[in-house]
Amino acid sequence: MSKNIGNIRLPTPILPNLSRLYCPPVDANLASEFYRRLVKWISNFDKSLDNEYEVGLRLVSFGEAMTFHLTSLSYWNPSLISFKGLTKNGEPVELIQHVTQISLLLMKIKRTDPEKPKRSIGFIQESDNDENA
Repeated sequence: MSKNIGNIRLPTPILPNLSRLYCPPVDANLASEFYRRLVKWISNFDKSLDNEYEVGLRLVSFGEAMTFHLTSLSYWNPSLISFKGLTKNGEPVELIQHVTQISLLLMKIKRTDPEKPKRSIGFIQESDNDENA
């Protein structure tokens, strides 16, 4: 298709298909976006494990190594992520961290109770997350 201006014929420009280009979300720096990415990575890692193992986290940013069984993950916009879990002794732990400080090592660790069915990690859905609490 083209357009005529007087005796000049102008071709219609062919624009690239922009739908294939990556456009980050408007709120890409919110904790909710980091949460979505973490959920995907952790879930994919969990799917690669057999029934004898579950997802464990090793906190990379602390002086001494701390490993725990990950049980849940949540966020509070604009910038906090919470990791909950159990130590090897069964003690509950919760790490609340700013998104700019997150540095985790995903690892497979033996399940605490292999007799029970393997549980899914209980992630809080965005609709369940009360940012005003």
